[in-house]
Amino acid sequence: MEPVLSFLMTSPDSDSDSDSGSLLESVYVEAVEGADDVDETRSRVLDAAYAQFCRMGIQRSTMEDVARQAGVSRITVYRRFATKDALVEQVVRREFRRYFDQFLIDIERAETAADRVVLGFVGSLRTIRHNPLIGGLIATEPDLLLPSLTGDGGRTLATVRRFVAGQLRREQRAGNVSSDLDTEFVAEMMVRISGSLLAIPSHIIDLDDDEQLAALARRFLVPMLEPGVPRLDSP
Repeated sequence: MEPVLSFLMTSPDSDSDSDSGSLLESVYVEAVEGADDVDETRSRVLDAAYAQFCRMGIQRSTMEDVARQAGVSRITVYRRFATKDALVEQVVRREFRRYFDQFLIDIERAETAADRVVLGFVGSLRTIRHNPLIGGLIATEPDLLLPSLTGDGGRTLATVRRFVAGQLRREQRAGNVSSDLDTEFVAEMMVRISGSLLAIPSHIIDLDDDEQLAALARRFLVPMLEPGVPRLDSP
């Protein structure tokens, strides 16, 4: 099997060189627009696959295992997911959708832009690390997950940056941060910091300590919202 998230970087209806968008990008759009999956049998199979992959890992699980877990026939599983790769794709895609959804929920609790940056940062790391599937892959099968996140020419980072930059532009429209803020640059730096903490274990920062993470965000991320942060097109 290819690196487990490689399919998130390509469009399901086109070659990988197409500009039509990646699956991860479509997950981002679904989260923003609130799209829902109404196929109950499909959702049941995805739930079963999620439980199976969390318990046994992706490589050791078969389509037959998933069918048994879901209480349906193997044919039913194959009718909705032609291959195991297609099933894995949709399970992981759904978990990233949940990540985006949780991010939006977390920041709604905050009263200021600075607080939303802190809650978004802490909540994102917690959501990904504690997700039984994604967090489990990071911890136990990094050779499957991390190459897809870091070896895709920056497309994963670009998609998450787009999501964060969109939130920053909302803050601009509301008058909460300077209109001169380079939202793409600030989002890039925020996502790179978060990504490096997820990908490379730290012996100094305890990623399970929310207070420590919040302090880190206030010290290094919140100041990025200040007008003094230069735009990339500044002389």
